[in-house]
Amino acid sequence: MAPSLYRSENVSLVQLFLPTESARATVAALGRLSTIQFRDLNPDVTPFQRSFVKEIRRLNETQRQLRYFHAEITSAGIPIKEGPSENTELINSSTVEEVMDQCNTLDSRIRQLADSSKSLNERYERLLQLRNVLIKTNAFFNQSNEGLVLSSLDESALHASHEDDDELAAPLMGSSAVELDTTTTPTTLSESGHPSIPIDFVAGVIPTAKFQYLERILWRTLRGNLYIYHVPADLPTGSNDDGLADAQTIFLVFAHGTQILSKIRKISDSLGSTLFTVEDNAARRLDQLRDVNDRIGDLSSVLDNMKNALFTELSFVADHLSHWETLLHTDKCVYQAMNLFIFDQNHKCLIAEGWCPQDNLPLVQASLRDVSQRLGSQAPTILNVLETSEVPPTYHRTNKFTEGFQSIIDSYGIASYREVNHGIVAIVTFPFLFAIMFGDLGHGAIMFAIALAFILNEKKLGAKKDLDEMVGMVFFGRYILLLMGAFSMYTGFLYNDIFSKPLSLFTSGWHWPSKASGDLLRAVEVGTYPIGVDPAWHSADNNLLFMNSYKMKLSVIFGIVHMTFCLFLSLSNYRFFKKKLDIYAVFIPSLIFLESIFGYLVVTIIYKWSVDWNGLGLRAPGLLNMLILMFLSPGTIAEPLYPGQKYVQLILLGAALICVPWLLCAKPIALYRQHKKATAPKYLSLRDSDDTAEDANLLSSVTEADPKDHEDFELGEIVIHQVIHTIEFCLGCISHTASYLRLWALSLAHNQLSTVLWNMTIANGFRMTGVSGSIAIFILFAFWFVITCAVLVAMEGTSAMLHSLRLHWVEGMSKHFEGEGYAFTPFNFIENAE
Repeated sequence: MAPSLYRSENVSLVQLFLPTESARATVAALGRLSTIQFRDLNPDVTPFQRSFVKEIRRLNETQRQLRYFHAEITSAGIPIKEGPSENTELINSSTVEEVMDQCNTLDSRIRQLADSSKSLNERYERLLQLRNVLIKTNAFFNQSNEGLVLSSLDESALHASHEDDDELAAPLMGSSAVELDTTTTPTTLSESGHPSIPIDFVAGVIPTAKFQYLERILWRTLRGNLYIYHVPADLPTGSNDDGLADAQTIFLVFAHGTQILSKIRKISDSLGSTLFTVEDNAARRLDQLRDVNDRIGDLSSVLDNMKNALFTELSFVADHLSHWETLLHTDKCVYQAMNLFIFDQNHKCLIAEGWCPQDNLPLVQASLRDVSQRLGSQAPTILNVLETSEVPPTYHRTNKFTEGFQSIIDSYGIASYREVNHGIVAIVTFPFLFAIMFGDLGHGAIMFAIALAFILNEKKLGAKKDLDEMVGMVFFGRYILLLMGAFSMYTGFLYNDIFSKPLSLFTSGWHWPSKASGDLLRAVEVGTYPIGVDPAWHSADNNLLFMNSYKMKLSVIFGIVHMTFCLFLSLSNYRFFKKKLDIYAVFIPSLIFLESIFGYLVVTIIYKWSVDWNGLGLRAPGLLNMLILMFLSPGTIAEPLYPGQKYVQLILLGAALICVPWLLCAKPIALYRQHKKATAPKYLSLRDSDDTAEDANLLSSVTEADPKDHEDFELGEIVIHQVIHTIEFCLGCISHTASYLRLWALSLAHNQLSTVLWNMTIANGFRMTGVSGSIAIFILFAFWFVITCAVLVAMEGTSAMLHSLRLHWVEGMSKHFEGEGYAFTPFNFIENAE
């Protein structure tokens, strides 16, 4: 196995001396390589006091302009030309300056055109409203001249609709009618037998949703001393923020008195209505209408020209927007990285430090030489590898197959530097533990097919940026899903389960007699099924009892094997880091404790399976009671399993008890003795008899170890840490073994749920015959398949996956995983600049 997969890669601390004239291009090239994690060499400098704050502010302003362009282009419905996702050219200051200047010029022109177009559009809409008001007002007065009878408005008529012309002539409150005369100025209502009363009106447009409020407020404010006429406006309707059509209503309010009219105008303005001045004479209204039509025509022509000019400018921007965004984003990331460097005024260069994988150092040096040659720089970039005592970041090189498994482990914690990478182990153990719980040949095939479809279309799906959250999550873990489906098919084949039904691929090892002996029909064993569970067990009454015992013991075996394997990974760590004390004081007693109890349990399970107890005429002993009595009553054997069992169990119990103080005391005592030996005084001796007095004084001098080592050693902390580790490991061996029983429980639950679903759906259709039976089978099969995919594959699969994840994070990784590292995050342009 390659070291970069089994352990994190070797990472070195590098120092770069970047000439100022080529610094931007060099940092951009390193960002495209994505292989150096730069360190902040100015931790005490605030972000507003760094060297390249002005440049970043200018880039932020230009990016703000680009966002404005993007919004305008989107609202105009212009397609944006797709550009490269990454700038592969060298960063050129003149090119960036040209783009920024061009964006400033375009921003000024587009904003001016947009503002002018907006203001002219508002004027155009007001003229359309005025024209509509004039047309509706003329229609109203023409009907009045033909003998329309009006009267005061009572409260019962307040809520009536006056949209139809016939309703305008309806008799209202009072017996005396008033007749509208439009030939006099001001307009008068002449009541029969009484002098005329001057009357005026207010005309305007209001949103239809607010008209009822206007009507009620005017009625209560003026106490009914008014007449309101309203009609829907013939105007184009759009959509407001609520998605509702903003229909409008034209209204005429007739009232008497200057103060009353002033109140009407204020109330109308407060409700968002638009009021217009309408002539009270028919001839003047006609002239006003002609003037409005002429202005609408002129304004429409100007608007068309302005929209064409704006469309031309936005189309030009749309062709270059993607390239400009990439260029400015790259330059901004470069300046943000350069703010981490030190600027050397004397040598006119930037000094940078960062972490780089050792295997990538030749690639970095080649890239630096290429940039210097392309720019023709006389001062090359210098790369030095520094020696440091700092702990480097953890870097695991992944590909599209291992990325998903590595992210599962990294989500729990980042492994310490050069620690065993559990992500490689999880490629096999994670889908296998999942498959033990999810084992079904049919369900695994569905999962495998879904994952295979994602893999075959990964280029098409990977290019999409608008994937649904759930689809994107499945796509990211497509290779995990593929292995989970394949392993589930394998375990389903061993369980002999395909949608809860057996497969009779080989001859059964059991023969059913034709007659029952007593109340039960007992099968006779005539052979051994070649592989997996014999299909005869599926039709047996004691099938659940047999599979319950079988899967429970299997889960214990797999759990202890998994924990033992993870414990040996800690041995690999101790040997790699040359921690001999941890091997003798931690690993060996831990292994003895685990295997003397639970490893012994695995051996007894296998031994019990290998003995023909019925053939010997003996009753198979219970292993759970044996393990309990091994601790509660040492030396007592209620049901013997093998000869000499008493002495073997006493030896194993004694070994397990010895391991507890071994784990508890060995390491603290050894560390304390090492510390005392290191800090003990060492006397100097004189080899020559004619040494000077200065040398003689050295006889009484002593040398001590480094004071820092003396201060860092705390016996109390070491003892407490070891006590916690001992208790956690000893109790964890018991709880973790019990935790692996979830493999049995979920497998049994999955099988029983699949059986119940089959019996309640498609099995009922098989009992029917004829045409109705065929139709029933078709409908029930569709229902069964949908429920199978939704519940048994999706929901049960997610549940089994989470349980498998827990078995890795807690039960497995706790045996060796330290997780005290921090992730390697190289400088690149993938993530958005802050």
